[in-house]
Amino acid sequence: MNTQTFNIALPKELVKKVDEQAKEEYRNRSELIREALRVYLNRREEWKQIFKAGEKAMKAMGIKSEEEVNEIVYKYRHGRKSNQSNS
Repeated sequence: MNTQTFNIALPKELVKKVDEQAKEEYRNRSELIREALRVYLNRREEWKQIFKAGEKAMKAMGIKSEEEVNEIVYKYRHGRKSNQSNS
């Protein structure tokens, strides 16, 4: 694995939690932080894809704003389905 070393500053309490978790998982600090960053970055990418799909669906339905989405959701939840939620 091609690696690069860098320094970061963390609050002491966070370092304590990292060390406790690493010990519990039989990892060292670096392994735990690498995994945490991988998980975080993967989740961010998944959310980007979800939002991208939502924007595509919005455009396909002719919805032009988040306010319209909120109104459709509100009406749906309160039993008043709008024309756009039925299309």
